[in-house]
Amino acid sequence: MLVLNARELTDLQWAILDALIPEPPCRKDGRGRPWKSRRSVLNGILWVLRTGAPWADLPERYPSYQTCHRRFQQWVRSLAERLLFQ
Repeated sequence: MLVLNARELTDLQWAILDALIPEPPCRKDGRGRPWKSRRSVLNGILWVLRTGAPWADLPERYPSYQTCHRRFQQWVRSLAERLLFQ
């Protein structure tokens, strides 16, 4: 993947994080839109966390702010469940 910004994940950083970020589940009926890449979504999430900007101000080079925010919420919930039910 071409890195558009020096603050986006490098290939080495992504290689480390790739295994830690769950793949979104596919629907059994095969319907729905294809998932956006986990790497581009994570770059969008990191942009919001780094800048402190509202989700709606996410630049167009990232997936939609709704996608990034929803995936962030899913990851936080997933982590909280794992920590609570260990």
